[in-house]
Amino acid sequence: MDLGLAGKAAFITGGSSGIGLAIGRALHEEGAAVTVCGRDPERLKESGLPGVQADVTDPDALARAVDEAAEQMGGLDLLVANAGGVFGGGLLDSTPEDWLRTYELNVLHAAHAIRSAVPHFERRGGGSALIVASITGWKPGPKSSYASAKAAEIHLAAALGQELGPRNIRVNALSPGSVMFEGGGWAWFRDNRPKQYKAFARDDFPRGRLVELHEVADVACFLLSGRAGGVNGTNVCVDGAQDHPSAGRLFP
Repeated sequence: MDLGLAGKAAFITGGSSGIGLAIGRALHEEGAAVTVCGRDPERLKESGLPGVQADVTDPDALARAVDEAAEQMGGLDLLVANAGGVFGGGLLDSTPEDWLRTYELNVLHAAHAIRSAVPHFERRGGGSALIVASITGWKPGPKSSYASAKAAEIHLAAALGQELGPRNIRVNALSPGSVMFEGGGWAWFRDNRPKQYKAFARDDFPRGRLVELHEVADVACFLLSGRAGGVNGTNVCVDGAQDHPSAGRLFP
C-alpha cells in the first residue's frame, strides 16, 4: 500500500532515539523529509536525520524549533509529539514540582508543538499530528503523574481532532505498550532480570513477546498518512494486547 507520504515534511520531538527515531526513519523510508528535535546535540548527530536542538518544555524554544524545521524543509505537513518522561516517583514520593515538570514534558509540550505547527499546516492546505501517549494513559500503571499526563494526551488528541478538524488538520494519539529495543529500559530489564522478564513476556503478552519498534513506527506512518484520512481524534493502541503497563503490579 502506498501511504502517499513521499514529499511530505515531518517534525518529530524526542526524535533522536527510541520510538521517535524509529518513526522518523520509517517516514524517511516512505519518502518524507524529516527533521527531529532533541536536547542532546550528539544524539541528534548520531540519529542520521536532520535535527534541531531545543528544550521542548520551553514553549518559545519549541515554537522556534518548529519554525526552523519548516523553513529548512520548505513547509510542514506532519508533526509527531513524541517527547516524554517522568520526574519523581509515585504520589507520595514526588513533589508538586515533579508533577508540573512531568506535565510540561508530556501533555503541555504536545499542545504547544501542535499550536506552533498549525500555521504551517494551513499553508499546505492541512496537516496531520500524532501524539505518542502510552498504554499507561488508559490502563492504570506507574507512575501516577506520568499515567495521568498520558491520559491527558489521549484526551488532548480527541479534543484537538474536534477543534482543528475544520482546518483540515487531523490529530490522533498512539499508545505503545512495552516496546523492546536495544538501549531501552526493557532491554536492560531483559539482560539484568532475565527470570522476571521471561515471566512478564509470558504472562502479560498473548504472543509471548513485547512490541517491537518497527511495529509502532508502521502504525504511526499509517495514522499520519492520507490513507488514514477518516481517523481523527482517536487513540490507537500498539501494545500486543498487553495485560499490565509494567512488569510490576500496582494493585496486589
